[in-house]
Amino acid sequence: MTLKEWKAAGHYFSYKQHHIFVREEGAGEPLVLIHGFPTASWDWQQLWPALTQRYHILALDMLGFGFSDKPRHYPYSILDQANIIEALLQSKKIAQVKIISHDYGDTVAQELLARFNTRQSRREAGLDITHLCLLNGGLFPEVHRPLLVQKVLMSPVGFLVGRLFNRAKLGKNFKNIFGPNTQPTEAELDDFWTLIEGNGGRYVFHLLIRYMAERVQYRERWVGALQATKIPLCFINGVADPISGQHMVDRYRELIPHPQVVELKGIGHFPLIEAPQAVLEHFLGFVGRSEKAQAL
Repeated sequence: MTLKEWKAAGHYFSYKQHHIFVREEGAGEPLVLIHGFPTASWDWQQLWPALTQRYHILALDMLGFGFSDKPRHYPYSILDQANIIEALLQSKKIAQVKIISHDYGDTVAQELLARFNTRQSRREAGLDITHLCLLNGGLFPEVHRPLLVQKVLMSPVGFLVGRLFNRAKLGKNFKNIFGPNTQPTEAELDDFWTLIEGNGGRYVFHLLIRYMAERVQYRERWVGALQATKIPLCFINGVADPISGQHMVDRYRELIPHPQVVELKGIGHFPLIEAPQAVLEHFLGFVGRSEKAQAL
């Protein structure tokens, strides 16, 4: 499927008068896919055919990303992105989901998990999460290693950096975070750039990047959500990732009780693109094992 075909197969959901792009396909249990920064739901396209044979898949471009609206004056936040996902699921009367998340999406998933944990403890109704599978992301801000461009975007001159960012700079940065033998193709980089740059994306880069500060601000809430939850968790990580690779796996094992971790050797920051078959097999194995254990 081409990027154009991907867009044509989607639809839009309204949130605070903004248009949110959604891809939905398949039947069975709902599975929500939450993408990372700075890309979009298109990241999941290599896993899409296999997952839609097994699940009712929902994947959206979060506000400020991909084919969704990118308002230039908006208080972007992880909390708000979680609200959008909850609103989408409520509109479809979906009350129970599995989640796979990546990068920025991990942080959104952590917020959704924190809300779920609170509701469980209070016996309140709301979105029920049955499984959470995390891919490379800054789960623990103290060991996250952002790229230089991300650090500069966080600075007072970040708005200028975003506007000057271009396809060549994207390619250079992405090639540094993919695995040495799983580099993105030029066509893939073109698609990434189309998603990032479209709808004036360069003008909101410095606003979206605030999530890194939020990770520090809400660290106890979001790390605590992983530590306290009773649902099955799995962390599938490309350990060659300079941003959140082996060092993130090591920290996960230190802090998370009974950690289920898959280390993908030689794979970088985008295992869903670099090693989709491995991600699929490990995710299905994780769900199968946990459901078998729950049935005993």
